[in-house]
Amino acid sequence: MGKNEEKEQKKRGATGAAKTYDASSITVLEGLEPVRKRPGMYIGTTGPDGLHHLIWEIFDNARDEAMGGYADDIEVALLPDGYVRVADNGRGIPVGIHPKTKVSALETIMTTLHAGGKFGGAESGYKVSGGLHGVGASVVNALSEHTKVIVHQDGGMHMQEYKIGKPIAKVKKIGTSSEHGTITFFKPDATIFKEGIDWNWDKIVTHLRQQAYLIKGVRIAVIDARSLADVATEDRFYARELALDVPSMTFYFEGGLKSLVAFYNKHQTPVHKNIFYVDREQDGVSVEIAFQYVDDITPRITAFANNTYNSEGGTHVTGFKTALTRSLNSYGRNANILKEKDENFTGDDVLEGITAVVSVKLPEIQFEGQTKAKLGSVEAQGAVATVFGDALGSFLEENPDDARAILNKVLIALKARKAAKAAKDSVLRKGALEGMTLPGKLADCQVKNAEEAEIFIVEGDSAGGSSKQGRDRRTQAILPLRGKILNVERARIDRMLSSAEIRALVVAMGTAIGDVFDISKLRYHKIIIATDADVDGAHIRTLLLTLLYRHFRPIIDGGFVYIAQPPLYKITKGKTVAYAYSDKEKEEVLKTMGVAASDVSESHASEEEEEAGASAEKAEKSAKANIQRYKGLGEMNPGELWETTMDPARRVLKRVTVEDAEAADRIFDVLMGTDVASRKSFIQSNAKLATVDV
Repeated sequence: MGKNEEKEQKKRGATGAAKTYDASSITVLEGLEPVRKRPGMYIGTTGPDGLHHLIWEIFDNARDEAMGGYADDIEVALLPDGYVRVADNGRGIPVGIHPKTKVSALETIMTTLHAGGKFGGAESGYKVSGGLHGVGASVVNALSEHTKVIVHQDGGMHMQEYKIGKPIAKVKKIGTSSEHGTITFFKPDATIFKEGIDWNWDKIVTHLRQQAYLIKGVRIAVIDARSLADVATEDRFYARELALDVPSMTFYFEGGLKSLVAFYNKHQTPVHKNIFYVDREQDGVSVEIAFQYVDDITPRITAFANNTYNSEGGTHVTGFKTALTRSLNSYGRNANILKEKDENFTGDDVLEGITAVVSVKLPEIQFEGQTKAKLGSVEAQGAVATVFGDALGSFLEENPDDARAILNKVLIALKARKAAKAAKDSVLRKGALEGMTLPGKLADCQVKNAEEAEIFIVEGDSAGGSSKQGRDRRTQAILPLRGKILNVERARIDRMLSSAEIRALVVAMGTAIGDVFDISKLRYHKIIIATDADVDGAHIRTLLLTLLYRHFRPIIDGGFVYIAQPPLYKITKGKTVAYAYSDKEKEEVLKTMGVAASDVSESHASEEEEEAGASAEKAEKSAKANIQRYKGLGEMNPGELWETTMDPARRVLKRVTVEDAEAADRIFDVLMGTDVASRKSFIQSNAKLATVDV
């Protein structure tokens, strides 16, 4: 290949697609001022999710190059001091002078909102892009204390640096290069992200693995080089070329969404052998779908639009559900699996136990919000319904064994739904779930305003007795549970409601359950799980969280669920009493008291008040400190329980959130499901991370 041909090939990109991409390709819409004033408008939050959103935004630019056929290798590296480095072998951001802004196109992109190659369509930049507003790079720059971009393009290497979104100097050429692509360094601004610059390795790996499944034939690498004090990466296009001895992972998949479904189902038992797969274009919309049913009752649908994850679904998911219900009903009737007397499958029936991934790509995309949680493009619904409906009909005809297995699975779901409805209606007729009869064991609060009310779910009668005596009766309700509740991971509503403990909890919360669930009827805006600090307590807490996650998810999403943090130690020296919630805090308290390790006597707290009083009296008469180790809430007297665990002014609560619903879903499958081998493997792999209380 001659030099001119080689140069032209580099312009064409990784797949040889011939498109002009220069400074005139960049469209400018408006300035950058609002970002630092209202960062939540652009990245959702300034907490951990918003922090990681910065990586996604820069990665998305590289990914869009790959989606356009201009790149096939992307690398994300975590560097010391909070820096992140993202490199791709795409065309490189144009560095020429932009005709409108009269400065480099690189500077325009990095310092101006709504500037990018994603507005003018295929002629100016990208046919398909995950970016909607073109704010990604400029927002990351605005929210970073230092940013540096290095562009390899047309034999040259250009660079520009920025401080809090503003250029330090003009774009300059710093050398020659035989590569093509963009390298972006950025360090988030700690004054914006006040919770700290703490990158979550597992979160990043999970996201990038997912993206690799979505872009067939593209290599995506992630490197954790935070432990290396001096990582010189500017002299290498990719950090991995330095052969760093640090954690790293590389993803490359040819199977696309079919491989992703297989990955999601690796801890499941498939109902049918072949994974359904279709990849087709309809009316300018590219539709790629894969699914497989498993022996479970929970549906798992993951949706993407232009490779951006849509946690709230959207029009493409609506089209998928519509076509799935229609196709299975049609096949069921034609195959005489659904008899004339049988009612049609509902949407809930056909979704039970399905693992599906729906991905669409379209030139003009409309999301609901900058965080792109929900697709709003109307044309996606029709395209998905048409492509998926036609392909599913052919799949069922061509794979009769798979078709019969799927229909039998859905038929079981239909019968179970009718049985569960009958059981639930029976309970509703008795008024149990309509709040007419609150459980006798519930010590309710006086206030009727849910925003002020809170309920403590405690373990056993002993803790129930102490908490009922120590509580603030006006705002705090107590519901003691006896023993371990039913594991609901694979239980239907009719079986769940046969459990007195679960029924008591459902009635106490007031929302009902299933298709009559109504979060507006929630009786308490703080649902506090307070279990003992031992293995049994942890198990009960996990069972309760499984129940809430599977059947009361809006309560968790609404931020109404909390875990109480009772103290582990009561430390007494003379008349001084302090509580410690961890071993580290215990050491700090002892240091503050001026107590040496040799001057400590330890004992377990007793349920007998006389023994507790004797321990305190003994500590008061000596110079030593007495440390009582609490094993359960029942070991505390009402006064201790109030001041350590229940008093809003002094207690410590942890709010339950679901940062990654898919990861949480898989963990619940493994830990609470029936696959013993997978659970054993998980425990062995994570045993070193556990805190063992001997």
